[in-house]
Amino acid sequence: MPETRVQIPAAPPKFALEWIELDWKAGVVVVFRYTRFEKARIIGARALQIAMGAPILIDVPEGITPLDAALLEFEKGIIPLTVIRPS
Repeated sequence: MPETRVQIPAAPPKFALEWIELDWKAGVVVVFRYTRFEKARIIGARALQIAMGAPILIDVPEGITPLDAALLEFEKGIIPLTVIRPS
């Protein structure tokens, strides 16, 4: 699991491919990144949800495919799915 430890205050993620976890006791901010497999699983699962009738959480052009809609949601970081990794 690639990670970067920095000693700066948390800022919003720069990309949807990363999320931030704060460890106040240790005084560090840990930035995790999704692997390509996690990214594929998240986008695929969300595309299936959209294809089955789930509401799209962003404004998209008319006639867009569920996969493209899921990609746009992922890029904006608003897909309501999380990844749980074994520790």
